Amino acid sequence: MNLELFDDFDSAPAASEFLCEGAMLLQRFALQEDKAILAAVDQVAQHAAFRHMETPGGLRMSVAMTCAGSQGWVSDRRGYRYDGIDPLSGRPWPKMPDLFLEFARRAAAEAGFAGFHPDACLINRYEPGAKLSLHQDKDEASFDHPIVSVSLGMPAVFLFGGLKRTDPAVRIPLMHGDVVVWGGPARLRYHGVLPVKERAHPLTGACRINLTFRKAA
Repeated sequence: MNLELFDDFDSAPAASEFLCEGAMLLQRFALQEDKAILAAVDQVAQHAAFRHMETPGGLRMSVAMTCAGSQGWVSDRRGYRYDGIDPLSGRPWPKMPDLFLEFARRAAAEAGFAGFHPDACLINRYEPGAKLSLHQDKDEASFDHPIVSVSLGMPAVFLFGGLKRTDPAVRIPLMHGDVVVWGGPARLRYHGVLPVKERAHPLTGACRINLTFRKAA
């Protein structure tokens, strides 16, 4: 594999970009810990396999998902919700790795949200063509805590809209190691991911791994 093809993934310096009040893009923030984070994702998936959940309307999600923490996000015919039990195994979700907790706290603090203590980590696996429609994260018990979203592997285009579904959405290119944090007045902004195009990354191959940390309960 010619790694020169991927120089633009990882060589740019870390930087922060203000998106709106309450939202920041932390470029390359996860680069120093990318291998360790991906290894921890593999450990989680050994105990709670990636799966394609079903929407309440009966559609199969294109993104495969697993979770870590005391709470995991679940979608099926009964609706969207958090649950402490993995419906596939009937056991609690894997414990959130200490590395995840420490990283999420540090990223949140960097974006101005000190004291973040997530209890749920949703891990999404995007293969070429997978997407995430515009939506709000509103299944949590409180909206007083931020969302921390980590991108690893193939690039993606993140859609960041307004507080109404019909508001225009900004297209934000996300590369390996980028982190987006939003909370406060931006907490309920609509967001999504355009269909991911294949551009294999040395660490993940032809997939994108996205971790989103939340305070669910």
